[in-house]
Amino acid sequence: MKENNEREWFQPRKEEFERLLRDPMMAAVAKVNTALEAKAPEYVTDPQKSIYRIYRDTRFSPNKTPYKTHLGALLHHRKLGKDSGAVIYFHVSTDAFLIAFGLYMMPTELLTHVRAHIADHHKDLESILRKKQVKELFDTMQGDKLTRPPKGYPAGHPAIEYLKHKNFLLEASMPAEEATTANAVSLVQKHVLAAIPFIEYLNKPLLTALRKRDPLLTGN
Repeated sequence: MKENNEREWFQPRKEEFERLLRDPMMAAVAKVNTALEAKAPEYVTDPQKSIYRIYRDTRFSPNKTPYKTHLGALLHHRKLGKDSGAVIYFHVSTDAFLIAFGLYMMPTELLTHVRAHIADHHKDLESILRKKQVKELFDTMQGDKLTRPPKGYPAGHPAIEYLKHKNFLLEASMPAEEATTANAVSLVQKHVLAAIPFIEYLNKPLLTALRKRDPLLTGN
């Protein structure tokens, strides 16, 4: 598809795409759900709904090629949804096998809640990021950062480097060939289980804010 990104090429091969790529990706999500059921059941996501469409939105893009050249899946907290909380994401392409967790391109309101939480509980975040498995699998937290302290936070705040973040991510990028091995799903499960404390930490202030807006919601 990367070399033949045209409808005329893809349409006769759509069933092959679904059989060789989309169906195995849904099966992978189902197995990740199995791992989540024991540790974080609120992140279990319907495989049908978790897989991104292969079709690109070209309305506002100068690139008019109709198809993506990667296939991704996203799992989210059932109360926060895919755009309002820290998520689990993985994709395969000819370039890489990517597994990622966290918050990306957040609305300002959500970013404000997360920064306030980090300012008050930065030692908890440090503890999560210093865990041996997290350091081995992800090294460190990634994401675009401000060059200056965000408004309302002094340059000398002990968590200022965390607070400068605009995105909060743990990422692991592996060679694309890893996605075709027998242990590919096990790799995703391993990374997911290691990252659960990180995404739960980021989602805690967002769930609190959500409950305040909707008192009928429980704390689960």
